[in-house]
Amino acid sequence: MGSAITVIGLPVALGIIMFGLGLSLTTGDFVRIGRQPKAVSIALACQLILLPLVCFGLVLLFRLPPVLAVGMMLLAASPGGTTANLYSHLFRGDVALNISLTAINSVVAVITLPIVVNLSLGYFQPGGGQVGLQLAKTIEVFMIVLAPVALGMLVRALRPGFAAAMDRPVRIASVIILTLVIIGSVSAQLDVLTANLAALAGVVVTFCLISLGIGFLIPRLLKIDRPQSIASAFEVGLHNATLAIVIAQSVLGNIDMSLPAAVYGVLMFPLAAAFGVLITRGSAKAQPSRSSE
Repeated sequence: MGSAITVIGLPVALGIIMFGLGLSLTTGDFVRIGRQPKAVSIALACQLILLPLVCFGLVLLFRLPPVLAVGMMLLAASPGGTTANLYSHLFRGDVALNISLTAINSVVAVITLPIVVNLSLGYFQPGGGQVGLQLAKTIEVFMIVLAPVALGMLVRALRPGFAAAMDRPVRIASVIILTLVIIGSVSAQLDVLTANLAALAGVVVTFCLISLGIGFLIPRLLKIDRPQSIASAFEVGLHNATLAIVIAQSVLGNIDMSLPAAVYGVLMFPLAAAFGVLITRGSAKAQPSRSSE
């Protein structure tokens, strides 16, 4: 079962998810980045610089075994995805900003993800191999991340009516597929996961909550409006667990390395929902005071 999931199921599932993402993107989403550079720059700085540093500190603090430490760093380097867009919509974030951030993150991750993973392998597992700096691996990551997105964008450009009609079904299917992939990965390695759950739960929950908090609070402190800060929170805080699992199992060939992403993929849904309720409630309480001024 584990082999079938790794070789066939994971790449196909990720391809469907990324294709669905592409159906929601246009070239205008990339152009929009230039129109709101401050919000985009702050969110990207949180995503690409702060989170790997935070994750590295947490990995050392929780004293994870090397293979799980690299798995956590791989998760931290993974971009946001369709789940971030969904939560942003539910909790009144700037979904257009989410789409723009997801678009640019999907491109940038082809470069940054291999760099973070290689540095992590060099630190935690010297001589343990590389991903990304090798040409073949770079092409593999590129194809996994960008090819389905580009295909989805092409379909939208050629058949906008079809893309619009498929947007909601594909979003629902993406969430279902993501859930099934995580369940399948967990089931395939249940014994190993159970043995490492105590070590992983604390660091995964802490990382998820800190990621959401950084994505929301730093933009707010830098005078970014609430809807854009909410969008930033979910984009920064909700990583593409499926991508991390695929890279770990299909590219790096290490199932154990995918365990942090599998645990994260299960826990991020309730954590993100609780966070969304918290910041929405805070906004509702602040509203009367502003209106009375």
